Amino acid sequence: MIKELPADARPREKLLARGPQSLSDAELLAILIRTGTPRDSALRVAERLLLKYGESGLTGLGGVSARELSRIKGIGAVKAVTIVAALELGKRLAASSRPLRPVIKSPVDVANLMMERLRYEVREHFVVVMLSTKNHVLGAPVVSVGSLNASLVDPKEVFRQALEYSAAAVVLVHNHPSGDPSPSPEDIALTKRLVQGGQILEITVLDHLIIGDGKYVSLKEKGII
Repeated sequence: MIKELPADARPREKLLARGPQSLSDAELLAILIRTGTPRDSALRVAERLLLKYGESGLTGLGGVSARELSRIKGIGAVKAVTIVAALELGKRLAASSRPLRPVIKSPVDVANLMMERLRYEVREHFVVVMLSTKNHVLGAPVVSVGSLNASLVDPKEVFRQALEYSAAAVVLVHNHPSGDPSPSPEDIALTKRLVQGGQILEITVLDHLIIGDGKYVSLKEKGII
C-alpha cells in the first residue's frame, strides 16, 4: 500500500517536495485515482491501467472513454471521470499554446495543429481545416467519425462545411487509430474524389494529412495531390 512507502516516495508527498516533473506517469495517475483496492495500492492500479493500454503509456489512455475506464477493477465511475477530465485538460492546454488563427504554410503546420487533437482517438475522425485566401485557419470541424479502422466521408458534407466557412481552400485531415499513417487505397481514392469536387466549386484541396501516433503522411508530399 502507498501508506507503507517512505514519505518521500509517496506520490503526493513526492510532488510537493520535488515538483510534478519528478513523478512517473503511474505516480501522477495514482494521485488522480487516490485509493486502491483491498489488494492493490492506487499506484499498482495505475501501473495496471497503463499496461492495459499498451507500451505507449499515456498515449493509449488519451482516447479511452470514461465508461470503458469505469469497468476496470479499482477505477469505477468517479475515478474514470477524473482521469478523462485530467487528460482532456492536457489536450486543451497543448492546443491553447497555438495561435488563435494560425497560418498554414506547409504540411508541418497542419500536423502541429492537429496532432494532439487526433493522435489519441480510437476511431477515425475526418477533419477539414478551413483556410482563408491568405491561408489563415478559419476552423477545423469534424465532418465524420468512423469505425475503428474506417471513416465514412460524404463529400457533400465536406463542401457544405467549406461553403459555410467561406473557405478559399481546405486541408483534409484524418487519423489512423493503429498509429500507422500510411495511406490506404481508400484514402487515396477519396482524396482524388474530393480534389475533383473542390475544382468544380473552386475550393482548392491543398493537401490530405493522415495522422498517426506522433507521425504523419502528407499526400501532397507523396505526389498524390
